[in-house]
Amino acid sequence: MADNDNTLERLISRGQCSCQNVQDYVKQLRELAVAEADPRSSKKRGRFFKALGDENRQRMISLLLLREMCVCELMTALDMTQPTTSHHLKILEDAGLIQSRRDGKWMYYRIDDKERILALIKMGT
Repeated sequence: MADNDNTLERLISRGQCSCQNVQDYVKQLRELAVAEADPRSSKKRGRFFKALGDENRQRMISLLLLREMCVCELMTALDMTQPTTSHHLKILEDAGLIQSRRDGKWMYYRIDDKERILALIKMGT
């Protein structure tokens, strides 16, 4: 923490910020972090980008954009085991990208918001 204070002190002494002392500046920075970079929002964004950061999950999304599919269809299409497929689907669901529904013993998955997903895909290409 002392190293941070020394660095901030140098920043203040060079006139590169509007504060007059380190304690006020530390307080402002921490308030800014709470207001603009709150941990809950950051965690949610992290889950979202993690979900999109895997090639297999992107392939699942591409298939689910076509239609709702059950786990066994995704397993077959992507040549994956059931545990691996379910693991990826859980990450996508936790990130709010897909929704599931049960029909007897079968679990079906679909895209939660196609327009949003298509916009994201378009931004990434």
